Amino acid sequence: MNTQIYIGNLSFNATEQDLRDLFGAHGEVTAVFIPTDRESGRPRGFAFVTMATPEATTAAIEALNGQDCQGRPLVVNEAKPQQPSGGGGFRGNGGGGRRNEGGYGRRDGGGYNRNRR
Repeated sequence: MNTQIYIGNLSFNATEQDLRDLFGAHGEVTAVFIPTDRESGRPRGFAFVTMATPEATTAAIEALNGQDCQGRPLVVNEAKPQQPSGGGGFRGNGGGGRRNEGGYGRRDGGGYNRNRR
C-alpha cells in the first residue's frame, strides 16, 4: 500500500501545520505538500500527506474521509500515481486557410490554401 494520501475539498485557508496536526493524530506524518497556483500563489484546494506506515495511512483515511475541516467535508483517499500527460508536440488544427479546404498552415489557420486560386 502507498503511504501517500490525497486530500480534496480542502479549505484554501488550511496550512501545512493544520494538516500535520489533523493527520498526526493517526500516525507519524513524514511530508505535507499543498500545491499552489503558479500565477496567484494561492492554494489549489487539495493536498498530499505522506504517512510513515501503511497502517497509519489506512487509519487516517478511515478516520478523516468526510470529516469537516474548516467548514468543508474532506475527501481523503489513497493517492494514485500521476498519469503521464500527452507530452509536447504540435497540436494545431492542421488546416490552413478556410475550414475544410485542406490547406497547409499555421496554428491560427492562416497559411497557404492549396484549393484557393
